[in-house]
Amino acid sequence: MDEILKSTDLKMRRTVEILKEKYSQINVGRPTPALLNGIFVDYYGVPTKISQLASISVSGANKIVINPFDSSTLSEIERAISTSKLGLLPQNDGKIVFIFFPPPTEEKRKIISKNVSKDAENTRISIRNIRRDSLAKLKKMNKNSQITEDFFNVGQNKVQNLTNKYIKEVDEVLNFKQKDIMTI
Repeated sequence: MDEILKSTDLKMRRTVEILKEKYSQINVGRPTPALLNGIFVDYYGVPTKISQLASISVSGANKIVINPFDSSTLSEIERAISTSKLGLLPQNDGKIVFIFFPPPTEEKRKIISKNVSKDAENTRISIRNIRRDSLAKLKKMNKNSQITEDFFNVGQNKVQNLTNKYIKEVDEVLNFKQKDIMTI
């Protein structure tokens, strides 16, 4: 039973971490270096993260500056950013790549907030599915007389407590991100 609880906790924690990673890449008009985490550059035939090829910093309130360690990667970095699903338009001055971020409109902020809510709901559903699978394993153990009815009830309560804990964390992460999105 302890193994099932540990596995449940680990899966639920990882599900929330994936949501946090996804939220860190959402552009809200204020650039962050984490926005580029999912972009890979073809570096001598090997997909490589931009952060391994250049220093990334935020300049002012609306610009990311990417300074390649090797100037020959400048055009590849620019191409990788342009072709990414983020819809960014990089520019370069021959040494450094710049990405400017105009502030999003109120309508755009509402659309982003709505999408963030959908992601949070999908995460809650995933957590509930993990709960369902864990409870099914506990029921099977109880049916096969591997655990007593009392241990089954204790396990059921612990799985539900984990579910409540991680759904609460999803709600907190969602509220924080929505406030961040709607703040101008």
